[in-house]
Amino acid sequence: MRDGPTDELTGSNARVVPARPALMRAMNERLMLAQVRTAGPVSRTDLARMSGLSKPTVTVALGNLERDGLVRVAGLRTGLRGPAAVLYEVRPEAGYVLGLDVGREYLRAALADLSGAVRARASRRVHAASAPGRVSEMISLADEMATTAGIRRSRFSQVVVGSPGVYEPERGALVAARNLPGWERPGVVHELRAVFGKSTALENDVDLAALAERDHGHGKEFATFCFVSVGTGIGMGLVIDGRLRRGAHGAAGEIAYLPIGNEDVPLSEIRKRGQLEAVASAAAVVRAARRMGMSGSLTARRVFAAAADGDARAVAAVAAEAELVARAVGSVVAVVDPELIVLGGGIGRAPGFAAAVAAALVPFVPFVPEIRVSALGDDGVVDGCLAAGLEMAWERLLER
Repeated sequence: MRDGPTDELTGSNARVVPARPALMRAMNERLMLAQVRTAGPVSRTDLARMSGLSKPTVTVALGNLERDGLVRVAGLRTGLRGPAAVLYEVRPEAGYVLGLDVGREYLRAALADLSGAVRARASRRVHAASAPGRVSEMISLADEMATTAGIRRSRFSQVVVGSPGVYEPERGALVAARNLPGWERPGVVHELRAVFGKSTALENDVDLAALAERDHGHGKEFATFCFVSVGTGIGMGLVIDGRLRRGAHGAAGEIAYLPIGNEDVPLSEIRKRGQLEAVASAAAVVRAARRMGMSGSLTARRVFAAAADGDARAVAAVAAEAELVARAVGSVVAVVDPELIVLGGGIGRAPGFAAAVAAALVPFVPFVPEIRVSALGDDGVVDGCLAAGLEMAWERLLER
C-alpha cells in the first residue's frame, strides 16, 4: 500500500509537507522588505494589497523587520478618510556601500547608505607607482569616507572596486589591467579582500560606467546601448534589454583588442594593449599629431585644444582618431544594433568628438545609432560601483 500520492515525473511516492512556520515568516519578511524598498514610504494597507498577505501577517513581518533595524516609521499619511496611516521605509543606516574607482591618475570614492543616498564623495590624485602603494591609498580614502559619514569601516555592507581589466575568479586576479603596473598579480585581490571583506567585488570600470549611464544618464531612455570610453585606454560596456552583458569570461566589451588600425605598431605592444588601443588611445593621438608635424610638449588634451583653434595638423590627428573609433563602433553596431552610443573618457567627452565620430560612422553601417556624450563626467565609474554594490548588498540582505 502506498504511503502517499505518486510523483508524476519520477514515479516515486511523495508527500505534501507543509512549510514550517519559521520558513513562512522568513519568506513574508523578505517579501515585505523588498516591497518597502521599491514602494516606500508605504502603509500596511498598501503592502497587504500589493503582496496578497493579510494585514495581521504584514503587521507581524514589519514588526520583525523594524526590530532588526531594517525598516522604520517614515511618518503618517493624512488627509484621507479614516485614521492616519503609518508609513514605513527602509532604514538607510542598516548598511553602507563603498565604491572605489581605481584609475591610472586618479582614485575616486563614494559611500552610500542602503537607500542609495550618497553620504560621502572624494577624489585624489594617485601618487603610488606600485600595486601595494595603490592599495594603501585606497584604504586611506576608504577610511576618509567612513570618517566623513561618521561610521566605522566595519559597517560597509558591500565594497565594489572599479578597475581596468577583467577579474578571473579561477586565478583570483585581474587580467588585461595593462595601464596599472603590478595590478594583475594575484596578491592584489587578496589584499583588498583582507581589508574590505570577502564579499568585495571587482568589476570592470567601463562596465560600471555603463551601469551608471543606465541608471542615471542617457541610458535611462534606451533599452539597448553601448558606453564607449576613449582615453588612456579604450573599452566598452554593453547593455542589452536593460541588462549589462559581461560575456562568458567577463570580457565582453574589450574592444581594445579589435584588429583595427594600420599604424606600424610593434607586435609586442599589440599583444600588451590590443591593436585598437595601441593606435587610438591618448598616447596614440599624441603620436599621430607628431607625425602630422606638431612638436613640443604634447598631450591628447593639447592636441584637441589646438584642433579647436583651427591647427590643421591637430585637426588631421583628431579626424584620424574619430575614424578609428567610428570603425570600432561600426563593428559593434553591425553585431548588436544598439539604439544609442554614449561616449565617455577624456577623448570621448572632448568637444566636437562625438559629432566627428557620427560623421565618420556613416559609410560603415546601414543604421547610425544616436551618439551622445556622457553627462556623468568623472564620477561615472564610482556611481556605477554604487549601483552594482547596492544590488549586491540588497541581494545578500534578502537572502539572509
